[in-house]
Amino acid sequence: MKVCLSPVVHMCLAVPAKVLEIKGENAIVDFGGDIKRRVNTSLVDAKVGEYVIIHAGFAIQIMDEKSAEESLKIWKEILERQ
Repeated sequence: MKVCLSPVVHMCLAVPAKVLEIKGENAIVDFGGDIKRRVNTSLVDAKVGEYVIIHAGFAIQIMDEKSAEESLKIWKEILERQ
């Protein structure tokens, strides 16, 4: 997910997602609101049901459920304002 902070500057930010399915080094993750993507999980030992932080198509860290859900709520509020 890319978040545009201005018309000129583009920034990629890390966003939490829930792991739904794992196949080898790839996983299908859910960012909430039916937004699902395939990501690479070779950098973490994620399991189905866990939350991971996604940056540039890679899961870079496992995240606890409470923090992930709080972060996703904030992302949703930000995106609804645009």
